[in-house]
Amino acid sequence: MSGKFLWLACLLTTGLAAQNKPTDLDKSPMDMSYLPMNYPLLKMSGKAKNQPLARVVYGRPAKNGREIFGGIIKYNEMWRLGANEATELELFVPARVGGKSLPKGRYTLYCVPAENKWTIIVNKDNYAWGNFSYDNKKDFCRIDIPVEKNPEPNDIFTIYFEESNGKTQLVFCWDTVKANLPIAIANK
Repeated sequence: MSGKFLWLACLLTTGLAAQNKPTDLDKSPMDMSYLPMNYPLLKMSGKAKNQPLARVVYGRPAKNGREIFGGIIKYNEMWRLGANEATELELFVPARVGGKSLPKGRYTLYCVPAENKWTIIVNKDNYAWGNFSYDNKKDFCRIDIPVEKNPEPNDIFTIYFEESNGKTQLVFCWDTVKANLPIAIANK
């Protein structure tokens, strides 16, 4: 009797496993940007002497012919600053972000966009899907940054670190909008 039961269990399990299909490619893939920007290349070539200073992980939605700001991204409403999971900023060393001191650690970034400025929210609740579970009691700080016209419109939402004239910025750009969040890294 137990042999028949075992055979039946194997048959059912095999049938269920055959029904599982791989998921389709996400329409908004994840991406990462590092500071220093060339850290992944340094690491792969064995030339990285230290850990990165900072990293941002985010989902990259596409414009797909839609109106972005004031359209699918509503003004004065919370935005996850990307797609799918909320955007994550990891600081491997203490830093000043938008003039606010942040200790080393992992943070979730949200945004409340307006036509002439964005309010970037640095939140301590990690691993959030979108902004559905957002809790303002876990905000570390809020930083207002100006927006400008993006000279080269992006169809895909992009976040990257930019170093220029001894200053570092975390740059957000999508469609015709660009916003820069100043970052000063400790011990740099």
